[in-house]
Amino acid sequence: MKHFLEGSIAVAEAVKLCRPGVISAYPITPQTHIVEKLADFVANGELNTEFLNVESEHSAASVVLGSLAAGVRSYTASSSQGLLLMSEVLYNIAGLRLPLVITCANRAISAPLSIWNDQQDSEALRDAGLIQLYVESIQEAVDYHLYAFRLAEDPRVLLPVMVCMDGFVLTHAYEAVDIPQQENVDAFLPEFKLQEKLDTKEPISMGVVADARFYMETRYAIQETMREAQIIMKEMKHEFEKVFEREIYVFFEPYCLEDAEKVIISRGSVAGTVKDVVDEMRKEGKKVGALKLISYRPFPAEKLYEALKGVPEVAVLDRAISLGGFGPMYTEFKALFQGKEKSPKVSGFIGGLGQRDITKDNIREIYEKLEGNEVSCHFLNLNQEYLMQARRYT
Repeated sequence: MKHFLEGSIAVAEAVKLCRPGVISAYPITPQTHIVEKLADFVANGELNTEFLNVESEHSAASVVLGSLAAGVRSYTASSSQGLLLMSEVLYNIAGLRLPLVITCANRAISAPLSIWNDQQDSEALRDAGLIQLYVESIQEAVDYHLYAFRLAEDPRVLLPVMVCMDGFVLTHAYEAVDIPQQENVDAFLPEFKLQEKLDTKEPISMGVVADARFYMETRYAIQETMREAQIIMKEMKHEFEKVFEREIYVFFEPYCLEDAEKVIISRGSVAGTVKDVVDEMRKEGKKVGALKLISYRPFPAEKLYEALKGVPEVAVLDRAISLGGFGPMYTEFKALFQGKEKSPKVSGFIGGLGQRDITKDNIREIYEKLEGNEVSCHFLNLNQEYLMQARRYT
């Protein structure tokens, strides 16, 4: 059934349908509306869950670590500095193989203080052992939260899943959204049963000290699970489509790739702008295409190579920067094609930091620059006047 909803409210509706037993989150812009609405559901008797108010994001993550370890489906959400404050605990949740679902309402990192959107916060946790899925629209945010609970809790996976949605651009925007019926969600998402959990009747230890004889194997196990999860993700795609009667992409969405000579790779809401420009340039007879990356972890390297190996020119548009290096996605794609046959020329572009607009003209500029020499870290829309001040006072 279609509802005209704010993105945050739509996510709260999706989480409610998944029946978490514990929710704990500390409010931080632009994530706040999600947990506020979930608190309303609990207060109104629409959701039977323990909603815990805590004093920090670190505590919120610690609460859901404990509830998951005790075998209770759990959820949290955060943004920006709050997500970084959670990071110590999120590494633990992944290492303990606990299937948390967490929403990241993507927001820039201080300093200087910015409450606006880019993807540097979730990017900082790419190595933590969380599966990361990036969404373009509010409808995708709803769908991938349902998908995330099923994926995280699969006994073959048991890893936290982070659904990343652009702050304000999606969290505070409105869209007509299909919110599924409870019976459909129940058919897709089975009751949560964790085999290895804390139980006073059958006590076990979790997260014990691992010396050099054992630690590396835990990392190898997570790495292998990430690889194997790609098969499971494809299985769940078909199950999702059967239950909810709509298609979803799991790893990436190709757009006009068949004969494309120039392709822009992006993720999140900016992918919609890129596709609009592709449509316009196609009408002008230009062979351009796009690829929207959804699954950043696991990174579907083989599938991406097959999709892009015949494309001469590729641009990677990052809304994050690894300071002193390059755009993080650019680095991944550059490595993907290194030394392989039929490899495209790969250029890296940085844009949209602190929610600076990425316009259609900017997208056209990227396509035009692909005709020249390869670039590795080209910033879009730099304000030269402010740049001089930033060098002095940042």
